[in-house]
Amino acid sequence: MMVQKVAVVTDSTAVIPDSALCGLHIPVIPLWLLWDDDRYRDGVDIDPLTFYRRLHERATLPTTSQPSVGEFIDFFRHVAEEKLTDTIVGTFVTGKISGTVDAAKAAAAQLPDLNITVFDSLSTSMGLGFVALAAAKVAEAGGSLERVVEAANSVHERISVLFAVDTLEYLHKGGRIGGAKKLLGTMLNIKPLLHLENGYVEALRQVRTKRRALSEMLDTARANLMGKPMEEVAVIDADDREEGDRVAREVQERFNVSTVIRTAVSPVIGTHAGPGTVGLAFYRRK
Repeated sequence: MMVQKVAVVTDSTAVIPDSALCGLHIPVIPLWLLWDDDRYRDGVDIDPLTFYRRLHERATLPTTSQPSVGEFIDFFRHVAEEKLTDTIVGTFVTGKISGTVDAAKAAAAQLPDLNITVFDSLSTSMGLGFVALAAAKVAEAGGSLERVVEAANSVHERISVLFAVDTLEYLHKGGRIGGAKKLLGTMLNIKPLLHLENGYVEALRQVRTKRRALSEMLDTARANLMGKPMEEVAVIDADDREEGDRVAREVQERFNVSTVIRTAVSPVIGTHAGPGTVGLAFYRRK
């Protein structure tokens, strides 16, 4: 095998649209959605449109699970064969809310013939997606393992993920509420603005309407840019395409960006964020 070539992989919570891939091939390992007696591979057996429709129809809520160590072993071996390389960089959903990183590391330890680097993005959705894209672009250009990891880390250090949810109910029931739990006592009367901080879901502020929460989200984004332009930005929605499109237009106007990536929240992440969530993932220029 050619050691010099690096393959970059990620997981299904990233939901990178084809328009953002620009021809790159980033293999994806799906997480699991467990619903009553059914098991679905995230993004393979169930897509966002179907998931949110069923979420409104069913009386029960699903749970989620990371891929098993065995699944990761099979996945890494398949990628090595497909990409004709023994060097793999995997960047995955934050290990603070998912066991995916731990499972990937356990699998890598059982594959001594492969050189596998597991990178905890401390993010998810297009926050994770941007990290994977940055690494994959360097790998596609023939970059070394060190350069690929450096590219992932550079974007990781600048990523912001902000999101407004309709209710904290889903985060609370799924056990992913993190520091936002302090808002639970008033969750029926507010629209929380949340963010990912060091991989955890944390509260930024609480407002009375969703429209106000989204406005606060854009104000926070400007503050996080620290006077620098946006390098890349994505607007993500969970079954609220109309509001997501509106936010995308406002991002273009307020931040003078030519392209806003639009994508959906994956079923696994939607299980915890809930329908109606609208989020923003971006990073500032160096």
